[in-house]
Amino acid sequence: MKEETRGLFLAVILSVIAILVTNYLFPKAPAAPQPQQEPEIAASAELQTEDAGKIIVDETPLTTAEAVASEKRIKFANTDIHGSIRLKGARFDELYLSKYKTGLEKDSPDIELLSPSRTAAPYYAEFGWLSNDRNLKLPDGSTVWQAKTGELTPENPLVLEYNNGQGLRFIRKISLDKNYMFNIEQSVENNTAKSVSLFPYGLISRTVNNGKDSDSAVVHEGMLGVIDSSLKETKYTSLKKKGDKEEFKTNGGWAGFGDRYWFSSLVFNNNQNAKVKFIKTDDNTYQVDYLGDAATVAPGSIGTQNIRFYSGAKEIKLLDKYTKQYNIDKFDLAVDFGWYYFLTKPFFYILDFLYRIIGNMGWAILLFAALLRLLMYPVANKSYESMSRMKKIQPKMQELQEKYKDDKMKLQQEVMNLYRKEKINPAAGCLPVLIQIPVFFSLYKVLNISIEIRHAPFIGWIKDLSAPDPLTISVWSHLPVPALLDIGIWPILMGVSMYIQQKLNPAPANKDQARVFAMLPLIFTFMLGHFASGLVIYWTLSNLLSIIQQKAIMRKVGV
Repeated sequence: MKEETRGLFLAVILSVIAILVTNYLFPKAPAAPQPQQEPEIAASAELQTEDAGKIIVDETPLTTAEAVASEKRIKFANTDIHGSIRLKGARFDELYLSKYKTGLEKDSPDIELLSPSRTAAPYYAEFGWLSNDRNLKLPDGSTVWQAKTGELTPENPLVLEYNNGQGLRFIRKISLDKNYMFNIEQSVENNTAKSVSLFPYGLISRTVNNGKDSDSAVVHEGMLGVIDSSLKETKYTSLKKKGDKEEFKTNGGWAGFGDRYWFSSLVFNNNQNAKVKFIKTDDNTYQVDYLGDAATVAPGSIGTQNIRFYSGAKEIKLLDKYTKQYNIDKFDLAVDFGWYYFLTKPFFYILDFLYRIIGNMGWAILLFAALLRLLMYPVANKSYESMSRMKKIQPKMQELQEKYKDDKMKLQQEVMNLYRKEKINPAAGCLPVLIQIPVFFSLYKVLNISIEIRHAPFIGWIKDLSAPDPLTISVWSHLPVPALLDIGIWPILMGVSMYIQQKLNPAPANKDQARVFAMLPLIFTFMLGHFASGLVIYWTLSNLLSIIQQKAIMRKVGV
């Protein structure tokens, strides 16, 4: 054997020996245990062992009454809501609001909030457990629970049970308060010889009308929640195709679906982490769900998880009560208060206080307008005094414009000298307008979001202060946009009052600006003609009070 070959074999043998000795003296550190994989929540939540996530939809949708009649159910009722829970899947899918009607007529049906899966617009909630062990039989959308108690009321909780035949007994205790809050306590009794690891979940699934946001310019309608103390709002149109989703992590908070007046939400446990997801599960179907941390149930023991479910009206005072009672983070933000939250919410409480004194929301709005004018009286006084003085010097202004019509720079200098001489601040007239802008938008929000104003009557033909004036003058039927041009009596009164108020102010020096200002009362008449009549009534009285105040100051100044 050549010397080079002998040296190569010796080097290989020595290398193998070195590797073996190193591995023996310095054993490889054991691999870090991999975190337990979290199971996925099946879309649309049928959660069956096969074809999970598919909803059976009839070619001809059933009515709620037909869907309810075909399945075993347990009824629930209190003073505010009534409906039933489907025993198959223990699903919350029939809920009516007893205090709120679909129309103004006394015999109008109650508002239907939740509805079964085989109707035209399914809207329901489910709760349960998930596991990574595919051999473990868990209750799902096809499981028929056994009811151990009767009808669910605030005095009588509902207890449901299911035995999986593998040593696990699932117990679900559902409680209902006097308003809209359910409490779901889920327990697992482990009668096996080994520990079981389970993940609690909950979801709300909803099919909407073509995924469009109604009233989206006024009030947020779609998915929303407070995640780690931050408000998240997602419109239906933001999730464009099936499978699009937004995912969050939170400790405490809530998430669900919000309409203009109605709201359904999962309310999370404050001492447990949760993964929250907003997802589009089908063409017009959306889902809000959560997955909690794994709960390990030892042999011979019971594991328990708790979650709340709110489904009802957006009653601001009730939401505030729940915020304190259950320590729910910013639960009042289920109501879309808008940018001026610091004004909108206090305005609501003031209006509510006045309503409880007077007994009519329309008169409460008028009294509120009077109180606002009284509060702004000192500022408005200075503004109207300045504008009255400007109106008084209008002839002198016209002389200067005529004298220096070819010298713009000189005209500006002489106008400013005239202002100083007469002790006039031309900007003073803008201050009340600047103050009224946030006031106007805040009151606009209150009248659009507060369910307390929905269907609230005033005098005469105004039966709903949250709706436009119904007594319209229709003389535009020959035009292509008659709905836009049909306006009610109150908007016309508001436009007239605005026109009179404008005539009391000095006209702009620029002729083009003067023409634009002259058109504003007409523009606002048609624009506000389709706003809540309560807002138009407020604006009309505010204008009338301004006219009275301004006329008094003009008489004092000598205009």
